[in-house]
Amino acid sequence: MKKRFNDYVNRKYNYDKVTWGAIFSLIIVLSGIFGFIYEYIFYYFNSGCKTFYWRGSNFLPWINIYATGAMLIFILTFKLRNKPWLVFLISVIATGILEYSAGYMMYHLKGGIRCWDYNTEILSFGSIDGFVCLRSVLFFGLSSLILIYIMFPFVFYLADHTPKKRFLIISYILGFIFLADEIYNLVFTEIFNMPRASSIYKKLGFKYMNYFK
Repeated sequence: MKKRFNDYVNRKYNYDKVTWGAIFSLIIVLSGIFGFIYEYIFYYFNSGCKTFYWRGSNFLPWINIYATGAMLIFILTFKLRNKPWLVFLISVIATGILEYSAGYMMYHLKGGIRCWDYNTEILSFGSIDGFVCLRSVLFFGLSSLILIYIMFPFVFYLADHTPKKRFLIISYILGFIFLADEIYNLVFTEIFNMPRASSIYKKLGFKYMNYFK
């Protein structure tokens, strides 16, 4: 285990730009799915273990802020991966700022819209305006360790052991599918007044946690 860790933190990853793009595409997809699963489970407990709610704003099980956070963590900590404690600390601070900023901007620029409110949730000690709390930043810090020390090595393994053309095709197609879902729900629904994922899922009987005021 120690040898694997040393090999990982000391290796220089000299992929070409196209391969790096595929790696990031796959990380974005996996991170968004990871965030969806976490919130799907957490809000089940938050609701008293009675109902599973669909989270996020897309058709697919993917939440964009987790993908954004993953890219932020990579930029800030990947070169420091030989120091897990520093990865954790930087990630706690960076993701806390990201989460508060995103919640604040949505609330103040979108007419009081909230996608989450820690003042109304369990385990919300240290809540700041309902946009960030101690539990959330600690979870994101732990998630950063999963990202840097499990998810990235896994994706690098795939990049190294999968035929390059196949790896590129699969990664970019997955990234395109999730990007198209995001663009539809963020852009097309606004410009062309098309139905959002939430309204369609409601009609299908999904329990869907909407943005709320």
